[in-house]
Amino acid sequence: MLQISSVSSRLAMILLGSLCVSSASASGLYLYEIATEDTGLAGAGQAARAQDASTIMTNPAGMTRLPDHMITGGLQALYGDTPYRLNNDAALQGKSPGNTIGWFPGASLFYHQRLTENISAGIGLYGNYGLGLDFGEWAGDRLIKKSTLIGLTLSPAFAWKINERLSWGAGLGINYGFLSLTRNVDGQDEKASDHDWAMNFRTGLLFQLTDATRVGLSYASKTEYHFNIDGKARFPAFPNAEYTLPLSAQINTPDQLMLSAVHDINERWSLLGDLGWQNWSMYGGNQISLSGENIQRQNRLKDTWHTALGVQFRPDDRWRLNTGVAYDSSFYRDQNDTAMTMPSGDAWRFGVGAQYQLTESGNIGAAFEYLKMETSQVSSPLLSGAYKNPELYFFSMNYSYTF
Repeated sequence: MLQISSVSSRLAMILLGSLCVSSASASGLYLYEIATEDTGLAGAGQAARAQDASTIMTNPAGMTRLPDHMITGGLQALYGDTPYRLNNDAALQGKSPGNTIGWFPGASLFYHQRLTENISAGIGLYGNYGLGLDFGEWAGDRLIKKSTLIGLTLSPAFAWKINERLSWGAGLGINYGFLSLTRNVDGQDEKASDHDWAMNFRTGLLFQLTDATRVGLSYASKTEYHFNIDGKARFPAFPNAEYTLPLSAQINTPDQLMLSAVHDINERWSLLGDLGWQNWSMYGGNQISLSGENIQRQNRLKDTWHTALGVQFRPDDRWRLNTGVAYDSSFYRDQNDTAMTMPSGDAWRFGVGAQYQLTESGNIGAAFEYLKMETSQVSSPLLSGAYKNPELYFFSMNYSYTF
């Protein structure tokens, strides 16, 4: 996703369903998790691993390493523990919203086919971002009460094996997004919704450095939706103040670059790693205005970095065991001045999973990942508070079939 790398992208962070997407994220939070081995590896080696058809999303050049025909599909569930606590909760008689996320499902399906000895093609359908949020009856329900963002990507792709060591691939992202926002307007719930289509692309290189080491480089362009939903709200206690939800950062994903490597130590052990960058600074902006004048003029967002390290162990011909850890920097310049609708911060991911070869043609896998995020403080004079160490939990199952 919720890349979902590439979710980026995707799952930036989380509110109003942001992806960031899922991707996360991570780097904002862009969600790299989809229902494949990437979850158990915390994304490590994603642009170089190419062990199933989901490489269409992580690096389409990897299709040149796959069998003639391959299908990979999976189911996933995300649970978010992101309680928001107002600083003046006592004065507001317990009007903090509590946990804003809860459970959110996901699924993916990828198909690859070799057309010639050197040309491969494939198509993927996935959602690596999107989220349903429920703030309930709280002090800020004039701003947001419930929201849902659903993002789906259809991605046709092709790959060319240039020579025995170098492959290149590219894919098109046909993205559909649906956004709904429910808020309290003069004592009544008012719901606004809209949908939009957006296009982006992905391209990548895969290089076999030695017989035991390969390197992948993948780039994904930004995805931008244009929903016709008013993000502004006013509060009776602050008649001259207007709050604007940061929709541009919540419903879009930035362009991103991922460098990955896989090194086979021997027949049983492999090391995997990542280094990534995402252009979040392009979505920073002002949040509050008084009588039409902006209070904040500086960009509150910054570009982010991602790094990951993973290990694969193959005890025999049937089992492949995965584990990984990843770190993503916060897209906020100051964790004491964050947006209430985008809880994000430095994030650590810890993943574990296993794949089992059921038959000569089919294998099944399961994975779990825990994501721990830095506390974010909201300094808005309207609804100041904090997200204290938000947590995300990912559960996934996948199946691949070759023919």
